[in-house]
Amino acid sequence: MQKTDAAYSLYLNILREELLLAMGCTEPAAVAYAAAAARSLLDPGSVPRRCALYVSGNIIKNVKSVVVPNTGGLRGLEAAAAAGLAGGDETAGLQVIARITPEQRAAAAALLKQCHFTVCPTKSDKVFYIEVVLTADGGTARAVIEDFHTNLTRLERDGVPAPLPGAAPDRSADTAQTDRTAMSVESILDFAASADLEDVRGLLERQIDCNMAIAEEGLRNPWGAQVGRTLLRTGQPDLYTRAAAAAAAGSDARMGGCELPVAIVSGSGNQGLTASVPVIVYAREKGLPQEALLRALLVSNLITIHQKTGIGRLSAFCGATSAGVGAACGIAWLDGGGYEEIAHTIVNALAILSGMVCDGAKASCAAKIATAVQNGLLGYRLFCNGLQFYAGDGIVTKGVENTIANVGRLANRGMRGTDCEILDIMVGR
Repeated sequence: MQKTDAAYSLYLNILREELLLAMGCTEPAAVAYAAAAARSLLDPGSVPRRCALYVSGNIIKNVKSVVVPNTGGLRGLEAAAAAGLAGGDETAGLQVIARITPEQRAAAAALLKQCHFTVCPTKSDKVFYIEVVLTADGGTARAVIEDFHTNLTRLERDGVPAPLPGAAPDRSADTAQTDRTAMSVESILDFAASADLEDVRGLLERQIDCNMAIAEEGLRNPWGAQVGRTLLRTGQPDLYTRAAAAAAAGSDARMGGCELPVAIVSGSGNQGLTASVPVIVYAREKGLPQEALLRALLVSNLITIHQKTGIGRLSAFCGATSAGVGAACGIAWLDGGGYEEIAHTIVNALAILSGMVCDGAKASCAAKIATAVQNGLLGYRLFCNGLQFYAGDGIVTKGVENTIANVGRLANRGMRGTDCEILDIMVGR
């Protein structure tokens, strides 16, 4: 693939849009971001008396049970909004609450007592929707995020639209991100093989540094459910288990409120960890050169994103599944695999993994990550041993792109009712 090819620019743009840094779970961070953006419109020193949160079901699901960093262990929508109001930096995207001071943490705790917070399911039919409406003595403010985590589509002060940061007021989701529908496994591998690494080195080395730092923190200390540490306590773990354990440990720390940043993929820190950490661990233990690792990360990241295009940002389909498949493909690439090996890895792994549901962000996500990585690698090992699943085996059909499309259909359309039922169970309805 040449630099002048449209596909080359497509993949560069996608990577720049996707490999962002976030501190903490991305849905609470998006709530904090919306709250901070709304607060920035109020008069200096004005303290909100009311904060109304109108959110889609998937936001409720993914914020309910996860620890919000820099809050002293608090969980939930109100805590995320309070952190954004008390000390959020509305210019920092998903690192909005990364620099909260002890005084601002105390102010957030005070807001939870003094400000009246309400949470209401939105009337919007969007899967990803966050609206924050603030009432203070000096007026009202409103911020709306739609479709993905940093897509502020509306800001208002006293009902009057305010300028959106870095975009025209009529920005829509259709123009805010690069169109991913032209992605394919074949062109991803072409890009990974031919890319000028200087075009992507900064993004990928940041991903390596940040995601390995939180993985190592999760292995050192007893965060969350300690899934990663537990995997390493069982006998003499092989390389595949160590790779899965490191990714799970990063999620252990992240879901437990660790304040280290993560390079996300498809809007998810857990997917960012799953797509990258196993590949990094495998390459390092094999003593492979940095260039090989960077190209393998291009494979794992982009195949993860490719699968998620049809699924959507949030659904009842566990996103770690897509990233576990991506990681297995990156490892297959490191072993010298090409299109045939990787296409069969994807199909085999999706045949195994496609039933895992997303029931929100919480400690058990680390276990799902371990499952996704291990079973993604099982799909790879099956092909290495001359075994595979065939068209007609469940959702598997002829051609890797068709099987990926089937999973997108299952997750995006088929599991909508499942998503509603999961939310009802989680909130006790």
